[in-house]
Amino acid sequence: MGSTTTTTTCSNCKTRLPHLTSHPTSPTPRVTQYRCFCGYVNLIETTKPAVAQHHHEGQQQHSQHSHRRRASSWISHMKGSSPSSSSKNCKPPSPSPSSSSSSSSSSTSLIKSCGRKRALLCGVTYTARKYKLKGTYNDVNNMKHLLINTFCFPADCIRILSEEEGQPKELTPTKKNIEKSLKWLVEGCQAGDSLVFYFSGHGLRQPDFKDDEVDGFDETICPLDFMEEGMILDNDINSTIVHPLKEGVTLHAIVDACHSGTILDLLYVYDHKGNKWKDNSPPSGARKSTSGGLAICLSACEDDKMAADTTAFDRNVMNGAMTYTLIEIIKNHSGKGITYGELLDFMFDQIQRINGERCLNSRILRKVFRHKIIQQPLLSSSEDFDVYKKKFLL
Repeated sequence: MGSTTTTTTCSNCKTRLPHLTSHPTSPTPRVTQYRCFCGYVNLIETTKPAVAQHHHEGQQQHSQHSHRRRASSWISHMKGSSPSSSSKNCKPPSPSPSSSSSSSSSSTSLIKSCGRKRALLCGVTYTARKYKLKGTYNDVNNMKHLLINTFCFPADCIRILSEEEGQPKELTPTKKNIEKSLKWLVEGCQAGDSLVFYFSGHGLRQPDFKDDEVDGFDETICPLDFMEEGMILDNDINSTIVHPLKEGVTLHAIVDACHSGTILDLLYVYDHKGNKWKDNSPPSGARKSTSGGLAICLSACEDDKMAADTTAFDRNVMNGAMTYTLIEIIKNHSGKGITYGELLDFMFDQIQRINGERCLNSRILRKVFRHKIIQQPLLSSSEDFDVYKKKFLL
């Protein structure tokens, strides 16, 4: 494909910038901006463009709000019930893939036993790095409890990739393991299956060289080793877990990361203010559809925005704004259920209330905190539907 690798260092802090791979279509030299983790914007001239745009990390782990990801997180009043306390329709628990090594034989048997519900949960901490995140495993653990206790997912059908101490090497969130697990998530899927992909970690974007992005940028997620092995692009996520979905299969992706708006490259994006779906079809005409199934994605923010952590929900700990509000609202409406439209309304209202309580009436303070405002979530789908009639079910 004529791919090109670019490696450089930040002119300000001398930090090595990520290993990036692009597929150039033009040899024309160009200057591209790259924002380092330290916030410095590097201007890099390339003959074969392969530069990613990164959000400003801010290095504010102890402030009330910090860009992207947890300093420490957990919903303090989350029920700590075990898998055995979930609905009686759930399958009895057996050895979880998050605590045992993977093999081709065990993977095959697990796929057969997880015929109806299957989930992949990724929490990337980036241990021992400048851009380390604290609490992402807690986010994943929260989501695991939600799936088991509210949506009746069998514990042995939930695969967790994290950097928790003692985690098998095969279940750390490296690029290879995430890509392998994404294939596991959809492998052998059949009508009636419910699949969930959850990611908590860093998100980036880089110039689109295939003309399949409306905004001209590919969105990406960052595995543990993205500085060495590269990021995982939305194009690849789409081809891996969206395209294989057969008729009757439903996939939900919940991505709590910066620039994650259209991370699945789905065909429709919901405009909450206008109460309508917008066409997100690729200009190039590339195929981004499923094979008859349904894919729905809830992202922490729009493609050009940055997700936030905040102490606004719990003054003692940092929480991921999108993950926290999503879980709390679903728990509070678990009895009668909630539609996608109602879920978005509640999330927007709660986030707007928190933003309004942050003493931003001052014009000066608005300037100081404008880039730290909690962003509103984004809903996208492989097909349009009535968001106020369709129930949110995993």
